[in-house]
Amino acid sequence: MPFTTQWPTNRLLSTAARLVEHAWNERLATLGVTHAGVMALDVLRTAGSMTQAQLAHKVRVQAQTMGKTLHRLELHGHVTRSKNVRDRRSHLVSITPEGRRVLEAATQLEDELVGDGLLTDEALRRTLADIITTLGGARWKLRVEPDGTVTDAGSPDATSAADVRETAEAVAQSDPTA
Repeated sequence: MPFTTQWPTNRLLSTAARLVEHAWNERLATLGVTHAGVMALDVLRTAGSMTQAQLAHKVRVQAQTMGKTLHRLELHGHVTRSKNVRDRRSHLVSITPEGRRVLEAATQLEDELVGDGLLTDEALRRTLADIITTLGGARWKLRVEPDGTVTDAGSPDATSAADVRETAEAVAQSDPTA
């Protein structure tokens, strides 16, 4: 596509992100999950059980959006929801053994998608993570301290810059418009 040489960087980035997302979702459909479902499963596997609101916050989507994703995951047996003993108004979401199996299969599909090396270039990954951290910081109301510590504005809970970068990379894979 020779005309792409004339495109500004933001259009190239946006188009590439959509194409990667579509290709990944086509492969994930064989497992009965979407990229949003994979993101939720990955967070639950890594961080453990949590409320829908906490999960939505970690994945950087609205709670209502996460609710739809969790409904599909629950129907397929990938997650369970149980009463939260600390707060009766909420439920705790947990990944199931089937969810872990699907997440592992999704990881293999993702590896096959980027297997040619083009999407595994470390310089490209760092640049994309920096863009997401920079632009996402304002959108997600993050504050970056001089020592690199990143906090949610108005929240006493701090996370490391590496944690935010990891979240940013994950969000970029799941929703480039988030």
